[in-house]
Amino acid sequence: MADKEDLKLLGLQLSPFVIRVCMALTMKGVSFEYVEEDLNNKSELLLKSNPVHKKVPVLIHNGKPICESLVILQYVDELFAGRSILPADPFERATARFWAAYVDDKLFPAWYGMVKAQAEEERAEKVKETLAAIEKMEVAFAKCSGNGNAAFFGGDSIGYVDIVLGSFLFWFEAVRRVDGLEIIDASKTPLLAAWAERFGGSVEAKEVVPVPEADLAVQYINKFRAPAIDAAKLASSE
Repeated sequence: MADKEDLKLLGLQLSPFVIRVCMALTMKGVSFEYVEEDLNNKSELLLKSNPVHKKVPVLIHNGKPICESLVILQYVDELFAGRSILPADPFERATARFWAAYVDDKLFPAWYGMVKAQAEEERAEKVKETLAAIEKMEVAFAKCSGNGNAAFFGGDSIGYVDIVLGSFLFWFEAVRRVDGLEIIDASKTPLLAAWAERFGGSVEAKEVVPVPEADLAVQYINKFRAPAIDAAKLASSE
């Protein structure tokens, strides 16, 4: 296991992609140095460590950078001893990778488009796409958990898909507060809603995602949408 000075994580407080890496490292019991980045003024270390995408998270291990959160999670799981994050069975492992990729490739773009949408029509379309992706994750959880017989996607303990999807939950809560939208609605996706309650109440989640994160996310959404709100007020006054 690397000493603290050998492991450095470049991140951003509200990034779900960074939070999932923090959770994986914490679950493994690994000490690391966390460096908060300013994406409006990216550090030389970030630009040097991730010259292709210039994004966080970046995990620097013994001076060698590993980029992209899903890649980092697999690296951490393979490198460090302790509880496994990915399943041992090859088929289950492939299935977990598939659904993790689905979260990042389908759910995230729809949700992020909804958050940043300035026009109501655009937002409504992205809401539709987001909820459709969540319904797919309900089906995925049913299959992975034996129709809800297991507590998590990873079985009786938090695993790869749990970390990947769970890293968005505080953002989903922020959307509920701002828009009144239940992204994971117990009446429509009951298995996923029960999973979200268990995940949010877990020791692993509480260690990495403190309650104020949702408050900060609310502030971010309101600040992001402020120009559109001001423009609407101006238009209505003309």
